[in-house]
Formats: sequence, C-alpha cells, structure tokens
Amino acid sequence: MPDVFVAGLDGQTRKKSIDILNANLAEGIALTLAVKQAHWNLKGRGFIGVHELLDDVAARLRDGTDLLAERAVILGGFARGTQEVVADTAKMEPYPVEISDIKEHIEALKERFLYVGEAVRKGIDAASEAGDEDTADILTEVSRAIDKDAWFIGANAPA
Repeated sequence: MPDVFVAGLDGQTRKKSIDILNANLAEGIALTLAVKQAHWNLKGRGFIGVHELLDDVAARLRDGTDLLAERAVILGGFARGTQEVVADTAKMEPYPVEISDIKEHIEALKERFLYVGEAVRKGIDAASEAGDEDTADILTEVSRAIDKDAWFIGANAPA
C-alpha cells in the first residue's frame, strides 16, 4: 500500500476499510449516474421540481463519494472510482435508460436508494467490526444523506 496518513490502525484493518470504502464508492457512483439519468429524461406533472431536486441530490451523492474516496487514500489505498471499476463491481440493479414517466423514475430511484442505503449500513457494521470507527463514521454521514434524499425523492410519489 502507498503512504499511510493515519495512526492506530494496523494494515489488515486499513485494507478491510479500504475494501469497504471502495465497494460503497462504486455503489455511490452508480447511484449518482442513475439520478442524472432520471434528471435528464423525466417528464410529467411536477417535472421542474423533481428535475431541480435531482441536481441537488446528485451533488450530495458526489460529496459523499468524495468522502469515501478520500478516506480510502488516507488509509493508504487507492480510490477505485473509474467507470470500468464501477461497471464491474457495483451490484445495484442497472437503471432503465428508456423511461421518461416521472412516476417510473421516482419508483426506480427509490428502489436503488434503498439498496445503496442498505449496502452502506452493512459497510458501517463491517468497518466497526474491523475496528475503524472513523470509517464507520464517514459511512454513517453518507447513510444519513442517502436516507434524506430517498425521502425527498419518495415524497414526490403520487398517493
């Protein structure tokens, strides 16, 4: 591993945390791209509000993935966030590219936010079990943002 910029974590713990961070980085990038896909293609009643919301959501997701990537590097690893790595490692269901109905986009996004939110929570538990509470804390911060944005998006679903 390259230079290490933290004290108190052994190599095995750092490697485990780096793996957890990179797995969640891939999911976060995939989710960001799904949000942008919806942003570009949705149509229907309430379009402008959801369109603008999704830009804000994508920005928050990018902030979260930035935290994950930087933590991986701080721990002495590499951030693995290229399109090739994301395509190979993200387990999130692929986003449909030929829908435009706002309700369909909201449902598709809601499903993916729930999936990624669950993956992040598993990462929190795994980082804690490995003894890296700082990584668990970063994942918790990301989890809170995902939950809030899932709520924002889901609140747009018709009754």
